Amino acid sequence: MVSVKYLHQVQAALLSGFMSFIMSGAITFINLGAVHGFMSIWFHAWMVAYLIAFPTILIVFPFARKLAMKIAAKH
Repeated sequence: MVSVKYLHQVQAALLSGFMSFIMSGAITFINLGAVHGFMSIWFHAWMVAYLIAFPTILIVFPFARKLAMKIAAKH
């Protein structure tokens, strides 16, 4: 197990992993269809997307949380 001290990084790793996996698969399928080698193409696209998504979420998540709290508190 990982210490709760690293909760933010664990959340970022999971969120960026799930989201980049789903989005890269969807976009790869939209662009190429069910071509031969689709899974390896998707995996490559996912790795590139994950390398971008993980640091992005680490940077953006605190701002998004603050904004969401402001929006939710307005009603």
